[in-house]
This record gives sequence, C-alpha cells and structure tokens, in this order.
Amino acid sequence: MRYYIADCHFFHGALNQKMDRRGFESMEAMNQYMIGQWNRKVRRNDEVVILGDLSWGTAEETNRLLEQLHGKLYLIQGNHDRFLKDTAFCRERFQWIQPYAELHDNKRKVILCHYPVMCYNGQYRLDKEGNPKVYMLYGHVHDTHDQRLMEQFQRITAQTEAEAADGAVRKIPCHMINCFCMYSDYMPLSLDEWIGLDEQRRSGRRISDETEI
Repeated sequence: MRYYIADCHFFHGALNQKMDRRGFESMEAMNQYMIGQWNRKVRRNDEVVILGDLSWGTAEETNRLLEQLHGKLYLIQGNHDRFLKDTAFCRERFQWIQPYAELHDNKRKVILCHYPVMCYNGQYRLDKEGNPKVYMLYGHVHDTHDQRLMEQFQRITAQTEAEAADGAVRKIPCHMINCFCMYSDYMPLSLDEWIGLDEQRRSGRRISDETEI
C-alpha cells in the first residue's frame, strides 16, 4: 500500500501556538503523537510519500526520527527540510529524495510537489466514465488563507467551460488535494482515502459557508 502525507514539521514546537495551533503541550508530545499515528497506519513494507517539510530538527534528530517511522520512505523536498543540507543526515532511509515526481497509483497518475501546481500535467485526462485519471497532491500551505485561495481557484476552474482536445466543450477538471497532516489527524493516507477525506472536508466547508450566509 502507498500512503501520502505533508507538512508534519516534526520538532517544530512553535506550531503548537502559532499558525497551525496544534495544541500539544510540548514539542515532545507532538512528536510522539505523530509517530504513534504514523506507525498505527503504516506497516514495514508500505510506501509513504512525504510531500515536504518532514522535520524542523537537526540532521541527528531527524536521523533518530526516521529510525522510528515504519515503511519505505520517499521524500518530496520541502522548503523547511533544512536537514538535507547537513552532511550528518543519513539519506539511506529514503528510497529517493526529489523536488517533484510523477507516479502511478492504481491506474491513476499522481503529480507530487510540495507546492501546489495549479496547471498540472495530465489535468484534462478523464476515463470513459468521466472520472479523473490524474490527481495533483501538494502541501506547503497548511490550513491557511493560501489554502482558502487554492480552494477558490479550484471552484472557479471546475465551473469554467473550455474546448477539449476532441472539440467538445466541457468544464475544466481540477483535482488537487492538500495532504496536510492535520486534515488526517497526522496519519498517512492512501490516494483513495485522501480523495474521500478531501470531498468530505470540502462538503463540510460549503455547508458552513452557506450557514454563514
């Protein structure tokens, strides 16, 4: 099984009070909870693609962290993964480390980047039933105003009609998912699980917006 997760920020204690406001009593408590959630889900031979910003810790701290996490690990480099520049960091724990990747997942393609790619490769590809054949998975924006802007962009795009390659006029596909760790209670999730959670979260937000109106 392959799982995905973004922006864990292990060792970044300030996120308990600022930005994310995670609410753990300490950095240590946050780390232990995230390790427990990870290992509760992931088995030794599962794959986990980390969409950037895994750790705010030193190379030595991150090395010790990686020894505790289950699975075969792949890293999409994030802007806060400072440990990568330290020669003391042990890269062997990762199958690969890349700034961008395109993989296949159960007959679908996934575009992987720490940063949201608004016009991603394969965006217009649908199967015979009209289901998306390509998803763009990202992180970086957490649950901030930037994520609200991304959601607005996706709504506008999905409501916009354009001529397709076959000459038909259709609404533009836009299937981007923020794999922010707090959305999944710090658990890596499969592509199908992220799709379901994303739909549920967006539906809840729409209801909330309608209630406010």
